Amino acid sequence: MKDSTITKIVREIKSLFTIILIALSLRATIIEAYIVPTGSMENTIMTGDFLIGNKFVYGMRTPDWIGIPYTEIGAYVPWTRFPEFRQPRRGDVVIFKYPRDDFQKYVKRCVAEPGQTIEVREKSVWIDGEEFELPQNGKFVDRNVLSPDFRQPGIFMRGESNRDNLGPVRVPKGGDIIIIDEATNWDYLLPIMIMDGHEVTVEGGDLGRRYRFTMHDPNDVARRYMSGLGSKIRGIFSQKPYTPRKVGRLYGKYYSNSNQNGELLNTWNFHFTDETRKYLYIDGTPLSEVGSYTVRQNYYWMMGDNRDDSADSRYWGFVPQELILGEALFVYMSWDFKGGGPRFSRIGTIIR
Repeated sequence: MKDSTITKIVREIKSLFTIILIALSLRATIIEAYIVPTGSMENTIMTGDFLIGNKFVYGMRTPDWIGIPYTEIGAYVPWTRFPEFRQPRRGDVVIFKYPRDDFQKYVKRCVAEPGQTIEVREKSVWIDGEEFELPQNGKFVDRNVLSPDFRQPGIFMRGESNRDNLGPVRVPKGGDIIIIDEATNWDYLLPIMIMDGHEVTVEGGDLGRRYRFTMHDPNDVARRYMSGLGSKIRGIFSQKPYTPRKVGRLYGKYYSNSNQNGELLNTWNFHFTDETRKYLYIDGTPLSEVGSYTVRQNYYWMMGDNRDDSADSRYWGFVPQELILGEALFVYMSWDFKGGGPRFSRIGTIIR
């Protein structure tokens, strides 16, 4: 091979590497790309839409994890957020990390801002006593309205509520002071403490060991494992059901009636009693000795425009400021995964 040919190849490789580096840098700092896997935002956003988001508007984040894409091979690194042009506002369509598995990205509409109070009454959403109209392309797919007396499993804060009737709930704001006493709603407070970066544990008495609360949901993480790159590759060679070994290791970390050796607890699965507070600790300090808690950051309430078919804040609670990635801007590609192929009419659609 001639020297000129080798030089040309090296030059092309360098050019390709530079392009890849620029693309990755843009994606990490300026542009947020997202593929919509579900219909929770229909008909504003369709399943199979490929979105571009603006990271500038809410403040660019430096990467908080470095590793091999589509795997968990890597490490968390210190990160920071640059000054924002503005914070998320009610009505924005926001891309964010899912609080119960921050390897996943979600896109929902911001319905309530920090410090606002949200209430759902017979499907209608009310913010600080004023109705928040269903967005232009939003929809309901179930004409039935659940009774206010019906307690729906899996609803946030586990009260006498359901998808159609919930609240009122105040969305936490940085600087809020929450009193800690016998009347404290731990379904509300503990997730805030955890997402604020504190270690919350339960220990002492007859418990026999120390357990740590986490926001990560093993069911959500397991679903990601079973639909990940490894499962897709295996599916090429075998049609047999496949459950990665790491799923078993994952569930082994969580305490349950069938796994007494687990050390992790979810706030939404833990049974709180009047005696609970004396066993709770925050960063090693008994919560029974703490009179109040000051919220560290802003939080938001996110909901899908497809109100009856959306897993959103009604089910998993608030989204902290630190998990906000960007505002969804437009559709740059769309694909009908049910066999319809590309949807050219969706390309260029502005997200409102």
